[in-house]
Amino acid sequence: MTDISCFIYLLRPTRPNFIEGISKEEEVILGEHFHYLEKALEEGTLVLADPCLDGVFGVVIFKAASQEEAEGFMDNDPAVKHGFMRAEGHPFHVSLMLK
Repeated sequence: MTDISCFIYLLRPTRPNFIEGISKEEEVILGEHFHYLEKALEEGTLVLADPCLDGVFGVVIFKAASQEEAEGFMDNDPAVKHGFMRAEGHPFHVSLMLK
């Protein structure tokens, strides 16, 4: 699976100790975030999504037809939309990938 043109966004919590001090509201939104990405995986849009184990950031790699579509996907992530995470998006190209 080489030569996939994709986009990537890094997710960073908007406050320190987010994971350790997560509120009930934040738990609900993170559940929506997970389901949003799970649906994208089922639809073939999502390539990879993972959080860092230290909670500093997460990574989402996905396919989109344009920069505008990519920004829409990133901005509609519930964690971003509700302001619990900041997203930083970039065009991304997969050159090598384990099969």
